[in-house]
Amino acid sequence: MNKTEQIYREILYCALEKKKFTMTQLELSKGLDVSISTVNHSLKALKKMGAINIHPMNFEIVNPKKILYYWAGIRNIQKDIIFEARIDRSVAEIEKSMPQNIIYAAYSSYKFKFRDIPADYSEVYIYSDEKTLNELKKRLDIKKTNTNISNLFVLKKDENMDKYSKTMTLANIFVDLWNIKEWYARDFLKALEKEINKILGE
Repeated sequence: MNKTEQIYREILYCALEKKKFTMTQLELSKGLDVSISTVNHSLKALKKMGAINIHPMNFEIVNPKKILYYWAGIRNIQKDIIFEARIDRSVAEIEKSMPQNIIYAAYSSYKFKFRDIPADYSEVYIYSDEKTLNELKKRLDIKKTNTNISNLFVLKKDENMDKYSKTMTLANIFVDLWNIKEWYARDFLKALEKEINKILGE
């Protein structure tokens, strides 16, 4: 996940989960260890669409949903896949077999965050670093892969991801589900959008 996406994730995390709608560029720069110029560049598109108002000392998030949909539109989940395989176990069994340092994504993340399953699903998505991925391969005894019918997708964990919960931020779950082609991703998206609307009072 590139720096701009990490910035959008942090902005949306603050708005949706911390109810914090005013931030500074310096705060984002220090918190995510990115340059001020990167933050400034990332905010330009949000300002142009009216999702934020930029003031001399800070900026105000005025339309989180616009930011969410914009990020969903530019997200490319496929480029973050570092490993995929077919595991001859149920989804629940695969989820239970995960190493400690992974972060659940998409369907699994929604399930563990809300204790609910809007639809049955057949794939497990997680975020992981290379070291944990090697542990995972040993744990699941993966010796060869068949990516034509994969049911486990491992996405590259970025350097700021561990600061959030093990089930990922609401916005990150949303944009990943948005970019998954299976029909049941839509059911999860609808359910998640309802939760986000509750937060925003819509």
